[in-house]
This record gives sequence, C-alpha cells and structure tokens, in this order.
Amino acid sequence: MRKKIKTTEAIFPMPVLMIATYNEDESVDVMNAAWGMMLDRDYVVLNLTETHKTVKNIKRRKGFTVSIADAKHVVEADFFGVVSANTTPNKFEKSGLTATKSSYVDAPIINEFPICMECEFVEYQSDEYGCGVVGKVVNVTADEKVMTNGEVDISKVDAIAFDPYTHGYYKVGERVGNAFKDGFKLK
Repeated sequence: MRKKIKTTEAIFPMPVLMIATYNEDESVDVMNAAWGMMLDRDYVVLNLTETHKTVKNIKRRKGFTVSIADAKHVVEADFFGVVSANTTPNKFEKSGLTATKSSYVDAPIINEFPICMECEFVEYQSDEYGCGVVGKVVNVTADEKVMTNGEVDISKVDAIAFDPYTHGYYKVGERVGNAFKDGFKLK
C-alpha cells in the first residue's frame, strides 16, 4: 500500500554540487546546490535564485565552476550550504579548502573536490518556470586519484547525494548495472 507524504522535493538522489565563483575583491565564494543537473551534454542548469551572492558573481564574472562533493569533505560541503556569503564573506577561508584559478573561465577550481566542470555563463532564466543559471561546460577535470585507466571511476569518487526526505547525505558508489545494455535482456 502506498502512503501520501508531505515533501515536494521527492526526487532522490539529488546531487551535492559546489558552485564556485570569485567575489568583487577576488576572494573565493562557494555555495552548496542540490538543485542542479545537466541540461544537455555540455550545458548545466542550476536552479538558484538571484538573491544568492554566487548568482550575482556568475552574472558579473560570466563564469563559474561546478564540483562534485565527496564524502571526505561532507562537513565543508554542508558548511557552504548553511552559511551565506552575503553575511559571511570569508566563508571559503573558514573551510580550510584551497582553490586554483581556472584557465578556461573566470572562476576558481576547488582543489579538494574530485571532479570539476568549468562553465561559461549563458543566461539567467527568471520567468515563472525558468531554470535559473544556465552554463556551457568548456572544460572538465578529475583528480587522478579517482581515475582508472584514464576514466573516472565513480566508486573512487565517493560522491555524496542529498536525501530531501530526511535531510541526510549519502555516499554514492556501488555499480549495480550497465546503462543502455541491461535492458536489452527483456527485448
């Protein structure tokens, strides 16, 4: 039997994405965003309101990075979600993480997160069903520690997902099937 639940954020898992930009003073700003996904093979969409310091930075600098948060840095990732750069301008410094300037866009790469997409700002959609920030992915890097034979090995990434039902973080990692292959068994 099925039971009605109250949550409206019923899609699980939700990614835990670290969106990084530069502030006006060149300091690093990072926010935690679970409302983001690939829009196309080389475009991302982030459902972020314009009140976020990060969105203001993206619009001004025309670039941002999207990193995949991992289990090793769950405390820092959560910190970036519970503290606003609007009220705590030095929140990145407080995290203890480090950054390197991207060679492709005007945004920082957070060194400790295992995968990073460097994105050019395309547009901000603010109509009733607008998605928010749309960006074109111009470069993707991965730490060699999460690679096997030159490919990203998700079991090594230890990516975390957000559970909107209990507000928990869960580690993603066990492969259970083969996309675009296993379904043919029923054909």
